[in-house]
Amino acid sequence: QVQLVESGGGLGQAGGSLRLSCAASGSAFSIYHMYWYRQAPGKQRELVAQISASGITNYADSVKGRFTISRDNAKKTVYLEMSSLKPEDTAVYYCRAWTGGFGRQYWGQGTQVTVSS
Repeated sequence: QVQLVESGGGLGQAGGSLRLSCAASGSAFSIYHMYWYRQAPGKQRELVAQISASGITNYADSVKGRFTISRDNAKKTVYLEMSSLKPEDTAVYYCRAWTGGFGRQYWGQGTQVTVSS
């Protein structure tokens, strides 16, 4: 069982930066592929960034060059560094852990990010 707790959301300004953290409980954090999703009001949840267990990263086109995902396996934490924020980045951001294939997946409760213009 893995529990994920996001933090670091809040109010940011356009052009500014925020850093989100997702802390995991339980063991074997290093085997999980980790993901950040977001969901804006009235929209579907979308994948923002992902980092594999081996550290390979991938980003949605809308955030490429502005957001950076990283992980610290010793701290069982994944981060999302967000820079050059835009009002359209406003959403609830969720962390997800998945072992891949038919493995289990876990979601955090989400953290609100609001970007003012």
